[in-house]
Amino acid sequence: MLPSQVTGKKVILVPVYKGSYRSPVTNYRPISLPSVVCKHLELVIAGYLRQVWDKNDWLYEGQHGFRQGYSCESQIIKVCQDIADSLDEGVDIDAIIIDFSMVFDLVPRDRLLTKLAASGVDSRVVVWVREFLVGRTQTVKVGGQLSKEAKIISDVPQGSVLGSLLFLVYLNDIWRNIEY
Repeated sequence: MLPSQVTGKKVILVPVYKGSYRSPVTNYRPISLPSVVCKHLELVIAGYLRQVWDKNDWLYEGQHGFRQGYSCESQIIKVCQDIADSLDEGVDIDAIIIDFSMVFDLVPRDRLLTKLAASGVDSRVVVWVREFLVGRTQTVKVGGQLSKEAKIISDVPQGSVLGSLLFLVYLNDIWRNIEY
């Protein structure tokens, strides 16, 4: 059985256990898996977004997550090299570690869509993404019981093809507010 089921814009979530103790709700991840048709459309849009961003060199060079040719390992290597270089040069090192584990659920759509439009993509794609995100509802299924249907007012759908790319759009300019 799939962790969730999507019918149009109505999502039925089944909490997926992610580890540690079973009683806290925070140890379960609601991941929506889209229908096959939706997933194919998302793949087309994702390919287009990557093509535009690569052509415009739009994504921040330090962003390694959710990018082709980059990985957690490449990020760790880069950080370790930066630390080693700083130590060799006698430069102070400051580190800020941020846990983005819950951020997918908190992304405000209007700000996300504004940033997507500013990334250089065709306005019709922005409209498609808006329609993809707006009007979604969800219910949670536990032990055969369904919760009441609720509107999703802000989020980037986890488990979708576009979810991670939309998350990148939202965070891509975070580095601009950091002084070195």
